[in-house]
Amino acid sequence: MSDKIILTIDGQEIQAPQDSTIQQVLESINKPAPLICAHEATTPEGLCRQCVVEVEGWRVLAPSCVTKINEGMVIHTASERVIRSRRTILEMLNASVDLSEAPELQEQMDEFGADRERFPHAKTREQEVKDDNPFFVRDYEKCLMCWRCVQACGDDIQYTYSISVGGRGFESKISTFFDSPMPETSCVFCGNCVAVCPTNALKSKTEFFMEQGLDYDEIRREKRAEKKKMGGGK
Repeated sequence: MSDKIILTIDGQEIQAPQDSTIQQVLESINKPAPLICAHEATTPEGLCRQCVVEVEGWRVLAPSCVTKINEGMVIHTASERVIRSRRTILEMLNASVDLSEAPELQEQMDEFGADRERFPHAKTREQEVKDDNPFFVRDYEKCLMCWRCVQACGDDIQYTYSISVGGRGFESKISTFFDSPMPETSCVFCGNCVAVCPTNALKSKTEFFMEQGLDYDEIRREKRAEKKKMGGGK
């Protein structure tokens, strides 16, 4: 019995392994759907819905990163409904989160014709920059709650579980348990959370303060002093 099934994508008949997701098939034919929450190092969760496609006969759009293919599926990756959905998601994110340092999302906004001024009176996610360790800063005004950092800190890479989600609704945010400073958590400062962040909400402390115009040597001295306070030696 063959483990391949046949489906149609944008008018093209495709044969693919039956346990594939739509996104895996799209990648195999060089037509990947745009992503925000998914990353090659983390598990797809279907949170952002930016990768949606239209499946004939389905009432709602399907997130391609988590939707498995079925025999005979007819999929449209660039229908008017799909483009409108992706554009609106970007416009809503841009209205409430600082995406100025998210080049991939800026490119997506250009690609899908997003209006950066569509929601001028939207409430923004205002939070203070958290500078509580020698290695990186957390600027959650840039955080769009994609969960990549939580996954990298947890089951997908590091297994330290020092960060999670706190709050509810619009006030939900990436946080530590009891909102503790990072050095008081189980964090080992591996940097994986920083590496997977798509918006620079997490950033190397050296890079962050050099962008503020501070001297590199001064930053290094400060970091060494902080490490000593944490018991890190010289």
